[in-house]
Amino acid sequence: MGNLITLDDFTKGEILDLITLAKDIKSNPRKYAKAMDGRVLAMIFEKPSLRTRVSFEAGMSKMGGSVIFLSKGDIQLGRGETVEDTARVTSRYVDIMMARVFEYSTIEELAENATVPVINGLTNINHPCQILGDLLTVSEKLGKVEGIKVAFLGDCSNNTCNSWATVAPKLGIELCCGFPEGYGPSESVLKKSKRYKLTQDPKAAVRGADMVYTDTWMSMHIVEDERAKRLADLDDYRVTKDLMKLAKPKAIFMHCLPAHRGEEMTAEVIDGPQSVVLDQAENRMWMQDAIMLKLLKLA
Repeated sequence: MGNLITLDDFTKGEILDLITLAKDIKSNPRKYAKAMDGRVLAMIFEKPSLRTRVSFEAGMSKMGGSVIFLSKGDIQLGRGETVEDTARVTSRYVDIMMARVFEYSTIEELAENATVPVINGLTNINHPCQILGDLLTVSEKLGKVEGIKVAFLGDCSNNTCNSWATVAPKLGIELCCGFPEGYGPSESVLKKSKRYKLTQDPKAAVRGADMVYTDTWMSMHIVEDERAKRLADLDDYRVTKDLMKLAKPKAIFMHCLPAHRGEEMTAEVIDGPQSVVLDQAENRMWMQDAIMLKLLKLA
């Protein structure tokens, strides 16, 4: 656990240990109030994000550490300065780095050249912090993370679904992806996983699920010209109240936000009693606290 770049590098035991630690931090925040005393986190953002920025910054501050926010306009990452030099120089100033970037190759290069731990805050192909935080929420709400059925609906080609496909075989999770043609998970990710089912029938995907997951159909890189086509292609995969009835009676609904009511799900689902999206968003902070403490060998 030198870095968190991909969940491929993490064992089942390490993932379960992170969940246990995150629960302890959440239950006993005062116990960790000085855990990061004197430590500095650098946050590099090529892509903006409410939850990633606030959860990391608030979490680090609550543990007594400090944070430096570096937006695309603050540094010359990959433009006037190489990624290699950015990693080497920044490592001289801080104790740990988090980067939310466009290309997976960028986070790899940062990790290869940094001399401090590097955390993947998001790339085009994966989102490990999100899924680890989600697992904390699943553990709280369902009482377990192993052996559950997760239904992922809509655009299954995105980084969140890819990361679910990566973690599923480690925890014995049955991942069922429901999507129209052209919106499936990455083939390179599926080659590594045997714990998935693919279907173009949203009802089949959701039937018997412990958790139903969807994500925005309009990620930041989607241009306006694509909007109408995507809405038409994905319309049958909207999570509705009737669709949720096909899942288990105590199934939960999850969405990593931001959400677009009326598109990937209806308002009555995301604002309804089965939705845990606010707990899910909060748990990003507690899980990321656990990740930082583990990477810095402070817990």
